[in-house]
Amino acid sequence: MDKGKMLSGLFIMIGLVVLGIMLPRAVAKYRSFDRTVNVKGLCEKEVKADNVIWPIVYKVMSDNIQDIYDQTSRGNALVVDFLVAGGIDADEITVSVPDISDKLANEYGGNNRAYRYIAKNVVTVCTDKVDEVLALMSKQTELMRMGIVTVGETWENPVEFKYESLNEIKPQMIEEATKNAREAAQKFAKDSDSELGKIKTANQGVFSIEARDSNTPYIKRVRVVTSVTYYLDN
Repeated sequence: MDKGKMLSGLFIMIGLVVLGIMLPRAVAKYRSFDRTVNVKGLCEKEVKADNVIWPIVYKVMSDNIQDIYDQTSRGNALVVDFLVAGGIDADEITVSVPDISDKLANEYGGNNRAYRYIAKNVVTVCTDKVDEVLALMSKQTELMRMGIVTVGETWENPVEFKYESLNEIKPQMIEEATKNAREAAQKFAKDSDSELGKIKTANQGVFSIEARDSNTPYIKRVRVVTSVTYYLDN
């Protein structure tokens, strides 16, 4: 028999033996990558709003348009003085153009109103002085003593408390959420007689900011949920 053919056959046989030994290990190693656990980590934090938009709404009524103008000018000046005395800067106050309705020009309303003209006036505060605004809100009776009857919060003119310093607490919250996710994964691995491996995928999640409750809208709850997938090792 040709010596070259014998050597070729021998090498092929050795290769097949080695392949037979290595293939099961390779398959087992490949299948180990399919063993994963997906966990979620939650982090919540309560913070105080650091910005507020407060519309102060009041109405004046009269049968004389000049009187409406005079009442509006006086009322706006009183409201602005009230705000400035409470610690709000003048450049944080906006006085809107009055919205005047004329019952005689209203085709869809009745003519049973006591006054012909009604002017809706809005003086808006936009500031980061949340504590000062909260204090002023509790003193609105002072405006009533001056003849300014404010309208309660409506869907058209809501008070908005905001938290705009999210970037300052993001890293800490993501770290805590990821830590909580890893602790959950470690518990799962332990219960399944496995070892926690490396991270396969990770999703930071979306931050949400909402009022803690309806009674204290200036207290915000910041929330983030991270999703992490880990490999499991035997």
